[in-house]
Amino acid sequence: QVQLVESGGGLVQPGGSLRLSCAASGSIFSILVMGWYRQAPGKQREMVAGIHEGGTTTYADSVKGRFTISRDNAKNTVYLQMNSLKPDDTAVYYCNAVINGLASEGQGTQVTVSS
Repeated sequence: QVQLVESGGGLVQPGGSLRLSCAASGSIFSILVMGWYRQAPGKQREMVAGIHEGGTTTYADSVKGRFTISRDNAKNTVYLQMNSLKPDDTAVYYCNAVINGLASEGQGTQVTVSS
């Protein structure tokens, strides 16, 4: 059984920063890709950022230059550093990963950007 647990969400003012973490646990043999998706009320889920096991990263255009994804392979953990946050970044952020060849997703963490 594999589990992804997110942390680090919360309320922040526009222009502020937050750091999300997602730790994978269980019987893990390989983690090919780890990443973050988000879904705001009334909007479609969108990919935010992803990182391959080799370190290659990808970002949504809306977050390029503001968000940075990284991973600690030894800890099976992925991070999302979010800077210069905007109200449009408000959403539930979900951690996703391909673990042992299967897709897994966390329970989500709420990020609210508001003054």
